[in-house]
Amino acid sequence: MGKTIAEKILAKNAGLGGVVPGQIVTSRPDIVLSHDNSAAIIGHFEKLGVKRMAIPERAAIVLDHVAPAATETYAANHKKIRQFVAEQGITHFYDIGRGICHQVLPEEGLSLPGRVVLGADSHTTTHGAFGAFAAGIGRSEVAVLWATGELWLRVPESFIVRLDGKLRDLVSPKDLALAMMGEIRADGAIYKSIEFAGPGLDGLGISGRMVLSNLAAEMGAKAGICHPNREVVDWLEGRAEGAFDVVLPDEDAEYEREFDFDLGEIEPMIARPHTVDNVDLASNAGDVKIDQVFIGTCTNGRLVDLHAASSILEGRKIARSVRLLVFPASREIYIAASRDGTLATLAEAGATIMNPGCGPCLGAHEGVMAPGEVTLSTANRNFKGRMGCRDSEIYLSSPATAAASAITGHITDPRGI
Repeated sequence: MGKTIAEKILAKNAGLGGVVPGQIVTSRPDIVLSHDNSAAIIGHFEKLGVKRMAIPERAAIVLDHVAPAATETYAANHKKIRQFVAEQGITHFYDIGRGICHQVLPEEGLSLPGRVVLGADSHTTTHGAFGAFAAGIGRSEVAVLWATGELWLRVPESFIVRLDGKLRDLVSPKDLALAMMGEIRADGAIYKSIEFAGPGLDGLGISGRMVLSNLAAEMGAKAGICHPNREVVDWLEGRAEGAFDVVLPDEDAEYEREFDFDLGEIEPMIARPHTVDNVDLASNAGDVKIDQVFIGTCTNGRLVDLHAASSILEGRKIARSVRLLVFPASREIYIAASRDGTLATLAEAGATIMNPGCGPCLGAHEGVMAPGEVTLSTANRNFKGRMGCRDSEIYLSSPATAAASAITGHITDPRGI
């Protein structure tokens, strides 16, 4: 019986000749990720009675969720983390302004094919875009990893999603991911590893791969792994910290479920409140008036996303009734968008350009909503209260749909503007 990518990576990482779905293995992850929640993890770590981390060289901490600190409490947490980093000798530490953890790790060459990345954030699946087995875990589990370097993992069953064709103009990987959500559903892949494959995948670029792996978490998946290709290897050249092995599934690998998508059939999509799988065509939501548009996050804050928005907004102004917030996902992206004029174009249209980071996505910082307001967001979640107010609504879309909607003041299919 052939093996899937997840089975191959976990077997090698655990030092085993092979594994099967449902098997419990001892994983020794290559990278253990945390962010502002490291302050709480430090508390768990101290309760273990351990003074020194077993794996300071494998720990990566990024301050991104409330960065810079919005309150005294957050400031104190950041201070605690900085002190811990210095005491433990953690070299992979990225302070405020560097960007969102799921963008920073790939840029720093830490998300590599064949690696195991475990992180105290549900969207750690994003790093599967580079052919890694990447999964979210709990804070207490990170504390145990800091102390021992090991953690039990259950080998997941695998799905495969095959992509064919090419996306049409103004249709993006985010629209594709939302279309997948409509078919697989929010609970359709619980504790599964989803593999993304097929010739259509090669046309989505690095950013598109990251969107698919990121949204795999919203399908309940433990991991979302894109089959790595030459473009991935080339992108990592000069970035990769250490050698890596590209892992692909066997031709006769067995999958629990199989899905096929023709990219040419995908249209601009949205997710209506309050679940990510409550999907619809953007063209069906023209009656939805919006107060705020949010472009950014670990899903859609990359340079290609900012370019998509600026191409629509160039020479236009946002509606007077709309606030447009733009958060580049990293400093690297911020600088690139500044140098090529993208940020200027967005600002001239009326956008407020913010610092790299998560921004209002988690509802704690920089752009939370008031009761009764509606936000159209390029993020990955639209749960009630997600952006800080339970009496408000969040719709999800691509950057192109978000930009077009910012101009009209209501949800708008970007192909019609």
